[in-house]
Amino acid sequence: MAVIHTAFGHDTPQKLFRARCREWAEQPALRHKKKGIWWSTNWAEYYANVRAVGLALDALGLQRGDAIAILSENRPEWLYADLGAQCMGFLSTGIYPTSSPEQVQYVIHNAGAQVLFVENQEQYDKASAVRHACPMLRLIVITDLNGLRGLDDAMATDFASFVTRGYEYAAQHANRFEQSIDTGTPDDVAFLVYTSGTTGAPKGAMIANRNLVFQIASARQYLDLEPGDRTLSFLPLCHIAEHMGSVYNPLAQGQIVHFPENAGTVFNDVREVAPHVLFGPPRFWEKMYSQVTLYMQDAIPLARRVYAKVLAEGAALAQARLEGTPVTGWRATRYRLLQTLVMSNLRSFLGLQNLKTAMTGAAPVPPDLLRWYMAVGIDLLEAFGMTETCGFCTSMPPDRIKIGYAGVCAQGTEIRLGAEDEVLVRGPNVFAGYWQLPDKTREAIDADGWLHTGDCGEIDADGYLRIKDRLKDIIITSGGKNITPSNIENHIKFSPYISDAVVIGEGRHYLTCLVMLDQDNVAKFAQDKQVPYTDFASMTRASQVIALIQAELEQVNAKLARVEQIKDFRIISQLLTAEDDELTPTMKLKRKVVARKYAEVITAMYRS
Repeated sequence: MAVIHTAFGHDTPQKLFRARCREWAEQPALRHKKKGIWWSTNWAEYYANVRAVGLALDALGLQRGDAIAILSENRPEWLYADLGAQCMGFLSTGIYPTSSPEQVQYVIHNAGAQVLFVENQEQYDKASAVRHACPMLRLIVITDLNGLRGLDDAMATDFASFVTRGYEYAAQHANRFEQSIDTGTPDDVAFLVYTSGTTGAPKGAMIANRNLVFQIASARQYLDLEPGDRTLSFLPLCHIAEHMGSVYNPLAQGQIVHFPENAGTVFNDVREVAPHVLFGPPRFWEKMYSQVTLYMQDAIPLARRVYAKVLAEGAALAQARLEGTPVTGWRATRYRLLQTLVMSNLRSFLGLQNLKTAMTGAAPVPPDLLRWYMAVGIDLLEAFGMTETCGFCTSMPPDRIKIGYAGVCAQGTEIRLGAEDEVLVRGPNVFAGYWQLPDKTREAIDADGWLHTGDCGEIDADGYLRIKDRLKDIIITSGGKNITPSNIENHIKFSPYISDAVVIGEGRHYLTCLVMLDQDNVAKFAQDKQVPYTDFASMTRASQVIALIQAELEQVNAKLARVEQIKDFRIISQLLTAEDDELTPTMKLKRKVVARKYAEVITAMYRS
């Protein structure tokens, strides 16, 4: 018989959600910035809105196991729809707001979604363009009617009216909502998360209640928070990391989730919110580092000298700490004083002055980035997880940090290495399988319950996991050398002028790479150096910019073995966005797509 895990005495997240809303009723749960003002929702209001959405869906005649989909940027209404569906026993699934109409159609059709929640006119237009190919779709619910006033569409309604119907229905049938929550079981599927589809059609990963309960109960292993602590929700909510961070982790520790006004205000919102916990991919933390680096380049000479001195002192103390010989006495006291006088202002400038937990993952992390944050007084902790492990799988112990590792496994899970050093995971966090794809599920989870992650790794004597690369991405050169490209790319992306890179070399006698520029930082460089250009493409062709990137790569080559060094490069001349095929919704370059699309450019680097 399977072990039934609980989180704070409840065997489903929906039951815990109800209990928390009663326990913390008058405390703030969510805040959303609209037109420059933060609007607050307490836990009691949170529950009432979730119940209204759930009962409005019930009034439409949806049955347990039916599906809804959400196509929206992060905002409270996303959570109301998501949890409202789950509490009624319906499946929910998120769709990346950057998705094309064809991608929207695929998810709606594959999940069999009967109701689609969209944020605004842009997303409504996508749905309208493909709904003829989605026979199960019955209703489109629109949150923001700006540009859609007077819409005449029998298949659409606005979110406010939909919720009002839910409140009216609750007046007569509130018990249906409570009974539905009580009916839920640990094995019920709560929601689907669709994979990026880089190697085929996207697959819907089924996340079960038991996965969520285990993760909620495990949150304290890597988060040290109290009710009322603040967090910021800015990564796509259909990504498993943000879904856990914004919806489920608050059920463990009661943090207040803040939603930015839009994606372009995130760094300013970090300063306003001053969060206690912050999770972001490496590129987010790299951008913060770049802000400081470029700001200091323009500072007065005295400020640059003081910063360099304190940073060097911090780096030395961080290294001693990593080596297990922390500095004490007068030197430690002097550094704390310097931190207070100098680095505390820097952390306030970034909005990180209250930070208790800083975490990163979802992509390889440049080691120099982790060292820089340690030097300025912030422990940026790596974690490893994936959709199929419902997020968190390993995390770095804050008192035993090892650079280059993703930490140790969660209590109650197992990790080992399989053939070709593939990382295998077994435990209650392993997902329930792929939606309507039993063969793919059997490929992912073997007969003994081990999830085959597709990642190549190593585990040291202390149980720390190092992720080397995706097995399918390892490069074998013509000389037979095995190269893990992500390690080299990590070093390259530490440059403030490079946002991403793809190392090339499969079957070749040397390595090359394609570079994606950081537009803002390179534009500032061009302005400072009076480099003429007319658009992004012309900027990438400017000789001074090419020389800048060449110099950055030479610094990287100095840290690498000869076989790992980059012999040639090209700058991608197109300004890529998440709508482009080359990027995932989380803004990572797709290696195989890039290699195929830029095949001629790559070939040119090897003609000599």
